[in-house]
Amino acid sequence: MQKPGRGQLTEEQAEAIAISALGHLAGDEEALGRFLALTGIGPADLRLAAAEPGFLVGVLEFFLEDESLLLSFASNAALRPTMIAAARFTLARGSEGNF
Repeated sequence: MQKPGRGQLTEEQAEAIAISALGHLAGDEEALGRFLALTGIGPADLRLAAAEPGFLVGVLEFFLEDESLLLSFASNAALRPTMIAAARFTLARGSEGNF
């Protein structure tokens, strides 16, 4: 993944972080099960849901609510944990007009 530069994240960079987070989540059966239970989304519907506005914001929020998962992903993606929060902010701001 291309590392974000200094300053504000672009929406594309934030989306790339969120998609990477979703991939990380898919590799953790326990965390994925919790995520699916919280969202009410079935495993078969995950790809369809990912296209919905705000879904990636929800993925990042899930990481921000679980410190161990957040730190694991941040380490794996070579990102500072604060970048996940910044990506969530950027995507939430960008999706405001979609609701």
